[in-house]
Amino acid sequence: MDSKQLWDACLGELELTLTKANFTTWFKHTFILEYKEDALVIAVPNAFTKTWMENKYQQKILKSLQSITDAKIKQLSFKVAPLSKKEIVVVPVAKPETKPVAPEKTISKPALNPQSQQKPIQASAQSSYTTSYNSPQSRSIVGQGSALNPRYTFDTFVVGKKTELAYAACRAVSENPAKIYNPLFIYGGVGLGKTHLMQAVGNAIAQRTHEKRILYTPCETFTNEYIKSVTMGQADTFKNKYRSVDVLLIDDIQFLAGKEGTQEAFFHTFNFLHQNDKQIVISSDRPPKAIPTLEDRLISRFEWGMIVDVGVPDLETRIAILTTKCHEKNTSLEDDIIQYIATTVQNNIRELEGALNRVVAAMQLTNTKPTVDSVRGLLSSIVQAPKRG
Repeated sequence: MDSKQLWDACLGELELTLTKANFTTWFKHTFILEYKEDALVIAVPNAFTKTWMENKYQQKILKSLQSITDAKIKQLSFKVAPLSKKEIVVVPVAKPETKPVAPEKTISKPALNPQSQQKPIQASAQSSYTTSYNSPQSRSIVGQGSALNPRYTFDTFVVGKKTELAYAACRAVSENPAKIYNPLFIYGGVGLGKTHLMQAVGNAIAQRTHEKRILYTPCETFTNEYIKSVTMGQADTFKNKYRSVDVLLIDDIQFLAGKEGTQEAFFHTFNFLHQNDKQIVISSDRPPKAIPTLEDRLISRFEWGMIVDVGVPDLETRIAILTTKCHEKNTSLEDDIIQYIATTVQNNIRELEGALNRVVAAMQLTNTKPTVDSVRGLLSSIVQAPKRG
């Protein structure tokens, strides 16, 4: 068995256990680079992928390889290498239960510059920074109401199991905009942190350099400004605003549904920015193919880069969020109170923070220490209300 056959068989097994998005994101452009005695080296396209594979998939890959071949593979490592380094390496004969390789058609269209190398993500202190787009300090052309929220940074985002992939992708984009994952498409339910992550990208880039022109805008604003430009005959002004930025962060793209003219305008804006190596980050409450009446050409472009979802936080993550928020507010609550709030509000981080604010406000106004019973009364409307996504 040669290295290509072995790796294809391994990918076939791995694909059965992973979502299409994860499989495509992490295993495209990978191959066996070296095989010496009991050690195997897997080539990956960039350093970010290397770090992620080492942390998340090393043991899973090793077990799969060991089940496929008679080779005594005990060590598995990863190395950044371009596809041009791909060579056929002879590996000992396979066992008969080798599974077929997954068809190539499952791989979606790659992002621009797939071979770009990305530095490993390292946790670093992020100071609070806001880009005031009307200030001389910033060279952005964006207008009123477009400033990033300084509270939305990577430091203030609590990472859970359902958000770690989206968080890692956003950090990677902020470290090297337009070089990896372009566009980056973030989707998930209401109040789960999409806007926080998107603006954290902008804040991190703005903190690193004032030379980048960053524009954050809700899709509704983009739509209204497009309509105004058509009505007032200001098409050039509209184009100049959105095509002269280095980073475009557009929130709630699902509002393009049914708006043919706005979709046309965004299509050309997207093409112009992408072709000129400008970073695009998009958020939505659903994946591209689930947005009704969205043109196929836009769907295909949204799938060029990376698609990540932000899921509902589990109990441990909700407790961590509440603990973090209490620290930000310079207040403390008993563990049983935090546990009750986290158990009561399950599907929405905004509602979770709103419930905490209600408890903290009542505690400060009445100057009393809250109990589980008093908190239950304060949050009775939330408990009795039907849960929303």
